[in-house]
Amino acid sequence: MHTVQPIRDKEKIEAMKKILRASSIRDELLFTIGINTGLRISDILSLKIGDVRNKKGVVDRIEIVERKTKKTRIIALNRKTRRLIELYLEKERPHSHNDEPLFRSQKGGKAITRQHAHYILNRAAKAVGIMERIGTHSLRKTFGYFAYKQGIDLAMIQKILNHSSQAETLRYIGITQEQIDEVTTGLDL
Repeated sequence: MHTVQPIRDKEKIEAMKKILRASSIRDELLFTIGINTGLRISDILSLKIGDVRNKKGVVDRIEIVERKTKKTRIIALNRKTRRLIELYLEKERPHSHNDEPLFRSQKGGKAITRQHAHYILNRAAKAVGIMERIGTHSLRKTFGYFAYKQGIDLAMIQKILNHSSQAETLRYIGITQEQIDEVTTGLDL
């Protein structure tokens, strides 16, 4: 299995959203949830409509049991993600039931597969000129990368991603020695 990279360019992220939206709101939502929550693709694809919607509308937080760790996690959804969920449910899934997969395949009532999610993301990445290896795990890595770049404490990112060390988190999100060197050479005190 090959290592995939985070998407490090915000302009390319926005361009990917546009390309994904042209295909379907579902595809844009898959991408948006991934880069804004840090969830693994297996947890994203197992979401049901009832996980993101209650009688009052789209929820502020989702509660899941992670498939890999079996730990319960509560994840807050940002405003953009909640609005996109509302739009998706209104436009593409208006008569859906709470027990149906959120990311339903067009070929039946099942959730899209991990392989199909990979295909969706790779097609959009190539269309915007991303040359690095991109996969479904790139969503989670992109979340960690931008959290780090925005100044979120590395220990917090480590905890969110459930890593055993900060060194593992730095490797995971693609922080290179060159980027670390830029910090010390750029100080010039």
